[in-house]
Amino acid sequence: MNLALFDLDNTLLSCDSDYEWTQFLIGKGAVDAVTFAAKNDRFYAQYLAGTLDIGEFLDFQLRPLASHPRRRLDAWHREFMAGRILPAIGGKARALVRRHLDGGDLCALVTATNSFVTGPISLEFGIANMIATVPAQENGQFNGQVRGAPSFREGKVARVEAWLEAMGFWWSSFGRTWFYSDSHNDLPLLSKVSDPVAVDPDGALLAHAREAGWTVLSLRE
Repeated sequence: MNLALFDLDNTLLSCDSDYEWTQFLIGKGAVDAVTFAAKNDRFYAQYLAGTLDIGEFLDFQLRPLASHPRRRLDAWHREFMAGRILPAIGGKARALVRRHLDGGDLCALVTATNSFVTGPISLEFGIANMIATVPAQENGQFNGQVRGAPSFREGKVARVEAWLEAMGFWWSSFGRTWFYSDSHNDLPLLSKVSDPVAVDPDGALLAHAREAGWTVLSLRE
């Protein structure tokens, strides 16, 4: 059996679901437009630059989830999926995931974005296993906190390894292991697999992939 891991934002998606969710909330009038738009742009720039403080970002990103009833959030997410996410899923991304699923590979989405935003997206791709940052809940209502370690940078490696161990697996349990990502922030996990793949990579990841001889591909239409 083989293992296939997929990053989501700007990898399987041609957008960043974290960023788009906040922009969607701004459009709904659910958050202060001026404050949240500026912070959303600032955090996204820091992520691209590799300087993001994940704790500070999650405090910003999870706060709106605690400010609205779950039923309203779920309804908004269905609208978000239809208007912003489905148009960002290309045929090449769907085909890549389907090839691994049809080949019998153990597949998982591995993303720093929180599981409320990304859970339905993972299921849209047919990926049942997801490793994401988990927003904590109390009696079904989000409280603005994080449950466990964020799935970010080295945290992705730790979370994947904990997931594998829980099933009695380890990296050596698989003939081949893939991780597909666009970001230099994912170098820790890309360096763990036998087949790292840079997908529409940022400049830093492209340079590293070329030097290391990694596969580089595009999923854009």
